[in-house]
Amino acid sequence: MGKAEGRNQTLIMEFILLGFGNGPEPQPLLFLLFLVIYVVTMTGNSLIVGLVAADQHLHTPMYYLLGNLSFLEIGYSSTYLPRLLASLLTGDRAISIKGCIVQLYFFGILITAESLLLSAMSYDRYLAICHPLRYAALMNGRVCCQLVVGCWICSFLLCSVVNISLFQLTFCDSKEIDHFFCDFTPLIKLSCGDTQTLELVTFVSAATGTFVSSLLTLTSYVCIITTILRIPSTTGRKKAFSTCSSHLIVLTVFYVTLITVYVVPTANTPKVLHKIFSVFYTVLTPMLNPVIYCLRNKDVKESLRKALLKLIAFSNSLRGFKDSL
Repeated sequence: MGKAEGRNQTLIMEFILLGFGNGPEPQPLLFLLFLVIYVVTMTGNSLIVGLVAADQHLHTPMYYLLGNLSFLEIGYSSTYLPRLLASLLTGDRAISIKGCIVQLYFFGILITAESLLLSAMSYDRYLAICHPLRYAALMNGRVCCQLVVGCWICSFLLCSVVNISLFQLTFCDSKEIDHFFCDFTPLIKLSCGDTQTLELVTFVSAATGTFVSSLLTLTSYVCIITTILRIPSTTGRKKAFSTCSSHLIVLTVFYVTLITVYVVPTANTPKVLHKIFSVFYTVLTPMLNPVIYCLRNKDVKESLRKALLKLIAFSNSLRGFKDSL
């Protein structure tokens, strides 16, 4: 009851996402900026999914996991960016309590699944570099499918425990959330009742998912780097490192932004700066991942080149057919 003392006990039925301020001047510019980011994110990740599905040369465990990562990024961005774009365009920042919790629920599932999937990709690179002769036997289609399904099941279970408790909360006093999407910390501050148990459950669930995934990733890359350093030739070391360099960059971007937003103390950090960090974590990372893989991966670049040549050839043949009519 201590949390509710001295607060207006009028129950509220919706929240107001304050976003990036109330001034009308920057709203069109922000709308165009986030629209471009969303289009690039959807296009880049859809392209990765399409290339992995269509090109037989990419039907390998590494690219199967990469395709699933891009699929996650599509869902991840679609959880909050369309709602943000709509509010910037119309000025309507209201969101129902159920809608806010559902947004947080899917956000949690997808980000937890992405963290676990990145760990699975680290394990794949560990087997490819540290146990190349046994790689085909240890990492096959069935194992890949089990890893992906396991990531989804674990993230679903961890987030469902928290979500069930969130739906039982009541909210009063202020209805304003000083953020551009429904995140756990600003949401829980608006609750009328005691949330200590829920916060503890959330911490344990988040720590479990994060600790397990980060430990697996760290262990995999310690073994990978140790193995690479033992390769006698410089050419061999470069070739081995190139097979995991794209994934290592994605991991670095993901965990640096994640730690900056949720681990580094932010009590004295201005809210505007915290929102900027959140933009890097939630908006820019899904856009950068396909760019990183396309620019640094020979197989993906070759597959993209072939796809473009086929598209140009089809376009030319279609034009020739129209001219002949």
